[in-house]
Amino acid sequence: MAAPEEPELSQAQTEKLLQFQDLTGLESMDQCRRTLEQHNWNIEAAVQDRLNEQEGVPSVFNPPPSRPLQVNTADHRVYSYIVSRPQPRGLLGWSYYMIMLPFRFTYYTLLDIFRFALRFVRPDPRGRVTDPVGDVVSFIHSFEEKYGRSHPVFYQGTYSQALNDAKRELRYLLVYLHGEDHQDTDEFCRSTLCTEEVVTFLNTQMLFWACSTSKPEGYRVSQALRENTYPFLAMIMLKDRKMTVVGRLEGLIQPEDLVNQLTFIMDANQTHLMSERLEREERSQTQVLRQQQDEAYLASLHADQEKDRKKREEEDQIRQEEEKVRQSALAEERRQQTLEEEKERKSECLPPEPPADDPESVKIVFKLPNDTRVERRFLFGQSLTVIYDFLFSLKESPEKFQIITNFPRRVLPCLPTEEQPNPPTLKEAGLSRSEVLFVQDLTDD
Repeated sequence: MAAPEEPELSQAQTEKLLQFQDLTGLESMDQCRRTLEQHNWNIEAAVQDRLNEQEGVPSVFNPPPSRPLQVNTADHRVYSYIVSRPQPRGLLGWSYYMIMLPFRFTYYTLLDIFRFALRFVRPDPRGRVTDPVGDVVSFIHSFEEKYGRSHPVFYQGTYSQALNDAKRELRYLLVYLHGEDHQDTDEFCRSTLCTEEVVTFLNTQMLFWACSTSKPEGYRVSQALRENTYPFLAMIMLKDRKMTVVGRLEGLIQPEDLVNQLTFIMDANQTHLMSERLEREERSQTQVLRQQQDEAYLASLHADQEKDRKKREEEDQIRQEEEKVRQSALAEERRQQTLEEEKERKSECLPPEPPADDPESVKIVFKLPNDTRVERRFLFGQSLTVIYDFLFSLKESPEKFQIITNFPRRVLPCLPTEEQPNPPTLKEAGLSRSEVLFVQDLTDD
């Protein structure tokens, strides 16, 4: 039985799939798609859950093992630093601790029972993220109202956007989860986070993203990073082409200690960051080289195409000129053939030459443009058109011509015109019994 085909992805889902693969470095598209489908195509939650798995915490969609996974810090892949609360000192301190212990135990037990029961009555509103940017901006405003504006520069965007920027810029990303109800939160913010030493260090060394766990966006990041206590800080960087948690700091930490721990984490992972930078530079150089090669190839291709185009144009022009010459030759050949046919027709239509002793005959000697002399007799009563047709039928005569008398010099009207549709006869033209007429070539005119 064939397996059912998976439904096609929309354009938005395809973009999320490619973005998720780029952020997590997963090679299998099927695994990327299954992870996104498990998170209802919520890319921020999917990325956080993937980072959660990378640092050894089980995914929210996978059942936990019989024994909880421990973060391995021996190989420095995930450096964990937890600050324990100081133990009471002296008789007075221990007496106060023992007196408050039952009350503290009762308070937190009842609070946990209340929260657990409340889940059955009303779902946790933090589980549904509708405005992640608004959650971050709201936390920043409330933080400034309580602790002032002297603090590290908060990244004003979603957790996913901060990951993207840190990856693109190859910078460290420090994530701070703010637990409003924790007893150490207020002291940490006032005495550590807002000190000049910490502010200067964070602003110059890394991106800093923070949100309260009471906000849906902060709660979702909390579910991904799985903090144990507050205050909680996580250092994230691009390592082996994946955004990876490389350090976790938990508990009330002092300013100098915080700077030292963060410096230690950065030094321990500096080689990975430099490797990523070198690899990115190599990819960039390779891309630039490939682009230059492509541009050179396109320029060469364009030059070859232009050369071929000019060659085709020249060949077309030569063919056109040859065709024009051939057509002109054919036209000239047809014109000559037509002219020869017309000469033959005129020759056939000529009246017979009268005898020399005919008293009405006129002897005319024609001098042609090529100095050839032709002699023929005509009748006085014949039209000048007969003279013209006779000369036209001769091979030696030009295609266009006119007949001129020598003295007085005048042009004989041999062809009909609008003023004189019927040319005159030889007698009317004033010709004598013996004449010499000149043929003038008008072909060029």
